[in-house]
Amino acid sequence: MVDEQLDVRRQIADARSIVVKIGSSALTDLSDGLSLPRLDALADALEARMAAGTDVIVVSSGAIGAGLAPLGLKRRPTDLATKQAAASVGQLALAHAWGTSFARHGRTVGQVLLTAHDISRREHHANAQRTLDRLRALGAVAVVNENDTVATDEIRFGDNDRLAALVAHLAGAQALVLLSDVDGLYDGDPRKGAARMIREVAGPADLDGVIAGSGGALGTGGMASKLSAARLAADAGVPVLLAAASQADAALRDAAVGTAFAARPTRLSARRFWVRHAAETRGSITVDAGAAQAISHRKSLLPAGVTGVSGTFSAGDVIDIVTDDGAPQARGVIAYDATEVAEMVGRSTADLPSGLRRPVVHADDLVPVA
Repeated sequence: MVDEQLDVRRQIADARSIVVKIGSSALTDLSDGLSLPRLDALADALEARMAAGTDVIVVSSGAIGAGLAPLGLKRRPTDLATKQAAASVGQLALAHAWGTSFARHGRTVGQVLLTAHDISRREHHANAQRTLDRLRALGAVAVVNENDTVATDEIRFGDNDRLAALVAHLAGAQALVLLSDVDGLYDGDPRKGAARMIREVAGPADLDGVIAGSGGALGTGGMASKLSAARLAADAGVPVLLAAASQADAALRDAAVGTAFAARPTRLSARRFWVRHAAETRGSITVDAGAAQAISHRKSLLPAGVTGVSGTFSAGDVIDIVTDDGAPQARGVIAYDATEVAEMVGRSTADLPSGLRRPVVHADDLVPVA
């Protein structure tokens, strides 16, 4: 077991390509906004890792936080318009600060702003991938952030932890490092009394009894989002290190600090990963208990097991599959339009016209949500 734990940290320390996510609290505060000394310290740690031969992509939070002080705002806004206004000011300041800081090391910075829509649509997904690959080929440091100036509650990632995990998959990174204001994963809130730090997470069983909270005053993440991001990255075959930004030097040097999350033994294919985590769903279909059981055994979904249709979708779209009581079962690439599926509900394949006898969702296009 000890060897396995060391092996995960060694994988992270030896990774030739990594994504490093930096939380809002590591870069900004409510009174003074963007902290240039803290940003410089992080850039120095990142530069040391790059100088050692590692390809690094930075996912930087802090745009909204960086915009608060210049706009005279005393707290993080709750309404969308003010968030977007703060982000429009903060993104400019944040990009300039990263550019100035890395320029001390002779590095050029390229800013990449993404929304959930950019990742969910295959053609946008490919464009983002090409941009990141080309920036790295040209020797520039890609600094990625959610495009808060245009993202709405319906299309946003929700936190940059999830964005970082998706970018790690998108870029084919070999490790993901999450740097924030916490030094690792605890089984409770360490600010509220005794809590045990969990140094290694080999699988879901190691998270039994863990209570994860939401984000603080400056961010939208929190431990819950970090756990979700670690699970997402694990599906992509990417090990994760969660550590404090103040420990960036050690985290990026030998991964000896924080909590290390092992990747799943068998990684999802790029297509199945996209279906489960990145694709934007266009609707849902409801299935009976028999169909739900068949799905759990990696079998195709047939019309006889479908009990309802919701939303407007076309053949080739990704849809959610739920049981009659609303419990999520899977995501999948639908083979028919919504109007066609509605005509097929509950019917035997033998009773359908020859053009409607394929599975509603083929087993190869089904990905269980659990």
